[in-house]
Amino acid sequence: MSQALGTILWLSPLLRIALLMPSRFYNKVQDLHQGTGGSAANPLLAYTLIKRLQSDWLNVVHSLEASENTQALKYGYTQVEKDLPEFEDLEGAARALMRLQDVYALSVKGLAKGVFQRASSTHLPDIYSPGQLFPLSADDCFLVGKVAYDMADYYHSIAWLEEAVGLFRVSYGEWNTEDEGSLEDALDHLAFSYFKAGNVSHALSLSREFLHYDPSNKRIARNVLKYERLLVESPERAKAEVGLQRPNVTHLQTRDLYEELCQTLGSQPTQYQIPALHCSYETNDSPYLILQPVKRELIRLQPYVALYHDFVSDLEAEKIKGLAAPWLQRSVVASEEKQQKAEYRISKSAWLKDTVDPVIVSLDQRIAALTGLNIRPPYAEHLQVVNYGIGGHYEPHFDHATSRKSPLYRMKSGNRLATVMIYLSSVDAGGSTAFIYANLSVPVVKNAALFWWNLHRNGAGNGDTLHAGCPVLAGDKWVANKWIHEHGQEFRRRCGPDPDD
Repeated sequence: MSQALGTILWLSPLLRIALLMPSRFYNKVQDLHQGTGGSAANPLLAYTLIKRLQSDWLNVVHSLEASENTQALKYGYTQVEKDLPEFEDLEGAARALMRLQDVYALSVKGLAKGVFQRASSTHLPDIYSPGQLFPLSADDCFLVGKVAYDMADYYHSIAWLEEAVGLFRVSYGEWNTEDEGSLEDALDHLAFSYFKAGNVSHALSLSREFLHYDPSNKRIARNVLKYERLLVESPERAKAEVGLQRPNVTHLQTRDLYEELCQTLGSQPTQYQIPALHCSYETNDSPYLILQPVKRELIRLQPYVALYHDFVSDLEAEKIKGLAAPWLQRSVVASEEKQQKAEYRISKSAWLKDTVDPVIVSLDQRIAALTGLNIRPPYAEHLQVVNYGIGGHYEPHFDHATSRKSPLYRMKSGNRLATVMIYLSSVDAGGSTAFIYANLSVPVVKNAALFWWNLHRNGAGNGDTLHAGCPVLAGDKWVANKWIHEHGQEFRRRCGPDPDD
């Protein structure tokens, strides 16, 4: 999705073709495009911009309103179609809004107005206050609700379709050529969502409202008769209070802890509480670091987590991002003996060998000096660069393999011993790294490197390193991962005297 957004930001010359369109729609797209300021950090802006260029523009091109310029419009559209977002991008952006709604407990009504309010009264401040508001239209809300509806996710479809119905009611009689839905469409989907959720009474009420606007619709008329019959047969349904359960697609047992850490950054102790947690300049007895020691901030002792500030420069960060950008592909996860895409990891990644550019060689030397570990292949993996766009996240997981069947063992260099994760960018909100059982989350600190041990000295996995990449609420998050394996480190990280260590 982030690649599509990158394309959008360069479309200004191409949008001139849209001058053949109705001026109102062209101005709408231009206003959004200019509102990016070179970056679509606000997820509402990103979503609406993708929707205008993927769905709305196509609706205008094939509309009756465009009949006078049909040939020119269609020709212009085909010229730039390959550079426009695909439906997968639009659907992904809609899902991202639902993910942000859930993890950060945001109000759908607030999101429709362009603000990021908490869904319930809480002492927590707003997690993000954009400098410019980008409210959603009725059709924008309808599309999010329809994406949820198509997944049989009625928890989300009801919330978004309710907002769509409310907005369509206000503007009823005003038809926008680019709109995919209408008040009738929203009522239809919302009524069935309530029916599937068990609220037959409300489904009946909405269906009757639909017939007020379209009395000749036989399908909805049959639904009304069906709902009336159900209520006669079971009168208690008329008063039933249905509590919708949020879907847990990945059956995440730690979801509540994970989301609380994403919202509050956990309960990090301060230096005066635990004096052992301190900041220092470190050389690790490496000649490479004598003239420029690294700035270490000890975050946690168990599990051991340290943050090394200014580990890379701005120029290095931009260079690494630039090297990776052309090769970015949807990230995969290890599952048994395979690697596959998963909804619990939404990002794009690329792998960079040290032969790609001297900056990678220099970074590897710095990592080796910092850790004191052997990072030559096959004892360490190539540098993985990851881009998390709108709503990008990675739910709680271990970096080390928890099964001998894992693809990680194909390198024949053992399990992942340690992780070095470098933040290559900053974000406006969200995106922190949450360690679930340690009750700790580390915000994105540009150019800093986060380090932790995945394995105990005895080779067993450290269960306290269960961690997650919180969804990016606003901004574009880039990280670079270096995973170091246990083989080749026998004389660099020795076993302890205690077998249980």
